[in-house]
Amino acid sequence: MIRCVRLWVGDDGISHFEEGHIELGPGPRRDVASARANAATISFQETPTGGTLPWHVAPVRQLVLTLAGTLQFEMGDGTTFILRPGDTLLAEDTTGGGHSWHIVGDEPWRRAYVVLAPGAPVPFVPSAPSVPSPSH
Repeated sequence: MIRCVRLWVGDDGISHFEEGHIELGPGPRRDVASARANAATISFQETPTGGTLPWHVAPVRQLVLTLAGTLQFEMGDGTTFILRPGDTLLAEDTTGGGHSWHIVGDEPWRRAYVVLAPGAPVPFVPSAPSVPSPSH
């Protein structure tokens, strides 16, 4: 399974996140694979240890593939989450209050930005919401 965190803007104008995964199905050579998503560009970037980026929105709808490094994101409502190597971020919060991040640990953040073509579907599947345990 490929973990994916989706950033989006709610009716409240605040960026929120939801955890999930990239849907995989039968692929070639007994692999599993996702459906294809049309991309406009791909680029690579590295931020040194200790890096941080204050409040901002995603410049475009894009996938951010973490290759190395660990970072913590904060959303406008104060919630946080961690991205680790192998995780994918689906950034769709191109308006609103945005998000911030900082690197956790002593490794630089290396990533690939995949700018999605307009309207490109992404096989993101949200995790099932947790159900409170019944009280006894």
